[in-house]
Amino acid sequence: MTNLITRIKNTVMADLHEALDKKENKNPIALLNQYLRECEVETEKVRKLLERQSQLKDQFTREHHQALEMAEKRKYQAEIAMRAGEAELQSFASQEQAQYEERAARLQEALMNAAQQQLELERKYEDMKHKLKDMHIRRLELMGRENVTRAHYRMDQVLDNHSYSDKSYSRFADMETYLDNLEEKMKSSHYRDTIDGRIAQLEKEFKSKETHSI
Repeated sequence: MTNLITRIKNTVMADLHEALDKKENKNPIALLNQYLRECEVETEKVRKLLERQSQLKDQFTREHHQALEMAEKRKYQAEIAMRAGEAELQSFASQEQAQYEERAARLQEALMNAAQQQLELERKYEDMKHKLKDMHIRRLELMGRENVTRAHYRMDQVLDNHSYSDKSYSRFADMETYLDNLEEKMKSSHYRDTIDGRIAQLEKEFKSKETHSI
């Protein structure tokens, strides 16, 4: 049963990896964007953990200071009790002093560990941010390469593909023929209008001469 489950798991993982490989080959930029989003989420999680570590260190610091203050306070009270001859009260204050001193020592060690751990987390967090920034720059570089590749592909289609080029040149030729015909029509229309105008003017002049001659 275990072997069957393992085989099924391996088969599913193999199919998943194959699907991811196909997706990456089809659209590597989209897959990179998804990976970057996941890295950004993880970086944000680390940032929150770093904030939490800083809060814990502050709490250790406060507890350490309080333990030292209480140890000093019990030490002073033990001395007062000794001077007053209160042996039982002196014993109690001395025991309290020892407990607070022990607690302060333990908190001091915890504080040092917390500070060291915070420093290590900060270093790793900065490394994560740098790597994330590098990946963003890398993505821009890949996008630039992809854009140039697509542009060259489009241009090569126009310049190198004969059917595409013939089609384009055919359209240009059709446009030139249309413009030539349009210009010819405009010239003919202008020339015709000019002749009509001149003939009309001549007729007008002839009629005027005939009227004056009568």
